[in-house]
Amino acid sequence: MILVVAVGVVLLRYADPWLVLLPVILLALLYFLFRDPIREVPSVALGIISPADGTVVSVETTDKCVVQGEAYLLRIRVNGLGTYTARSPVEGKVMDLQSSVEGIGPDCPLNALWVQTDEGENVVLQFHGYRFGLAPRSFIRFGERIGQGHRCAYLRLAQYADVYMPITSKILVKPGQQVVAGEDLIATLTRS
Repeated sequence: MILVVAVGVVLLRYADPWLVLLPVILLALLYFLFRDPIREVPSVALGIISPADGTVVSVETTDKCVVQGEAYLLRIRVNGLGTYTARSPVEGKVMDLQSSVEGIGPDCPLNALWVQTDEGENVVLQFHGYRFGLAPRSFIRFGERIGQGHRCAYLRLAQYADVYMPITSKILVKPGQQVVAGEDLIATLTRS
């Protein structure tokens, strides 16, 4: 963005003032694309927060990419005009999907985010359908703790967010419902 501002200043000083509109439009587009507003994360014990702005596409059961056998898969179509960062669905410890823990599905890609809560419940977040081949980039490392609704990755124009959660979870959203990253509760975990 600094480069765009510098080009705008140079154009304003040494070229036709109308050419300054190009860097101004580009700057506005970059700001819109990479914005990351502050979100009011609800304080709900064992709550699962939406990781991205978008629309709930489906809620189904699956045995792929899970840590506990059968699980719910909640798929969200990511709003292309939404925020640039993804939020952690739950509070807990980031686990390594490459570890030799039983129950991890063979179809789970290594770039998914596995968070284990203090209660021992496991939630896996995966993004797919990358536009322009740009996969999301996580800035959380294995073994680190992350808070519910905290920033965990840059979306980089992903189309879908999949949240895998225990089959005992209570789903609070329906297909077609709009959700906001870091603010909307999509499900709650139940204590075993």
